Amino acid sequence: MPKLSIVIPCFNEEESIPLFINQITLIASGMPTVTFEYIFVDDGSSDGTLQVLRRLSAENKQIRYISFSHNFGKEAALLAGLEAANGDYIAVMDADLQDPPELLPKMYAALTDEGFDCAATHRVTRKGEPPIRSFFAGIFYKLINKISDTQMVNGARDFRLMTRQMVDAILSLKEYNRFSKGLFSWVGFSTKWIEFENVPRVAGKSKWNFWKLFLYSLDGITAFSVKPLAVSSLFGLFLCMLAFIGIVFIIVRWLINGDPVAGWASTVTIILFVGGIQLFCTGILGQYLAKSYLEGKHRPVYIVKDSSDKG
Repeated sequence: MPKLSIVIPCFNEEESIPLFINQITLIASGMPTVTFEYIFVDDGSSDGTLQVLRRLSAENKQIRYISFSHNFGKEAALLAGLEAANGDYIAVMDADLQDPPELLPKMYAALTDEGFDCAATHRVTRKGEPPIRSFFAGIFYKLINKISDTQMVNGARDFRLMTRQMVDAILSLKEYNRFSKGLFSWVGFSTKWIEFENVPRVAGKSKWNFWKLFLYSLDGITAFSVKPLAVSSLFGLFLCMLAFIGIVFIIVRWLINGDPVAGWASTVTIILFVGGIQLFCTGILGQYLAKSYLEGKHRPVYIVKDSSDKG
């Protein structure tokens, strides 16, 4: 009988987890030919998430958990869950039920009956989401798809079901700075996209504010494109050409009028403009250097403090 592992990253989700288990086990009961296991990854929660997971794991042997020593981020939790999963098929879901469990049978059929390697989901609406967040999310996907060879679907969720072969390919990527949406796309394999309407959280509050999403988008851009470096080079070339034209203009003006160029305000403005461009380009370069610095340390992506597999 095939085994399906479901990886669920958690951060302060003590209210959502029991609701998620009730819903997912109901769906699992409708798939009697499949064995399920649930792998919860507690990403250093500060509420009672770990206590809830310990209790559920003691009551149900299908439920496993991993708890980090502190908050390492969702990407680390996804990696830990994928490494711990031993199923023939592996799904990734959120505990807040924004990823509808009722799609699992359809996703499973896409892999077993239609021959796909992955069944992924994306939202066709962002109803209930702040308009400014939806606006910038759309800009991010348009930008990343223009500057990167790795294409990402607008509204794509981490919610997907993959074959063992695809998961092994993802785990073979040993980079420290991980952007899973890009990695899922980069490894290739045939993917069926399944649409669904946006679903609100069943409990708790989103841990992703605008600033965190902005930093996450920067990680995605710098992880899958080097074109920002080319853009900064073009900025430098443009300013050099502008400076050369300015020098020629000053010389010609001096030869014609015989007076030096006056005006400290315009000079200060130009200096500030050029300085701003330099800092901007230095910041772009710094993002790539920082990633290389972190990769070179060879620190572990996460540290496990407790798990259901101990003892």
